[in-house]
Amino acid sequence: GWCPLSPAGAQTLQLLVDPPWEPAVQWDEVTLTCQGSGTARATAWYRDRQYWGQQGRDLVTVTKSGTYRCARPGSGRSPPVTVSDGEGGVGVPSLA
Repeated sequence: GWCPLSPAGAQTLQLLVDPPWEPAVQWDEVTLTCQGSGTARATAWYRDRQYWGQQGRDLVTVTKSGTYRCARPGSGRSPPVTVSDGEGGVGVPSLA
């Protein structure tokens, strides 16, 4: 395996969410895009800290609630994005 910590000065990965709700709500059919340094072929995805698969894709469609991250060798992991199941309130647009 590879070390998930980014070397000093390395560009970090970002996880873009579409639609841009905060938190993202699953029934919106959320699309996550992994953006940053490294090649898309090396992208790995994690859900709730478990390896999720989807290897080699920089864009995935989420169908289950959970906390998602993408990772690439040499670039570390993206900040986590939480996708809720829609219970307990409606998502509101993020201020980002």
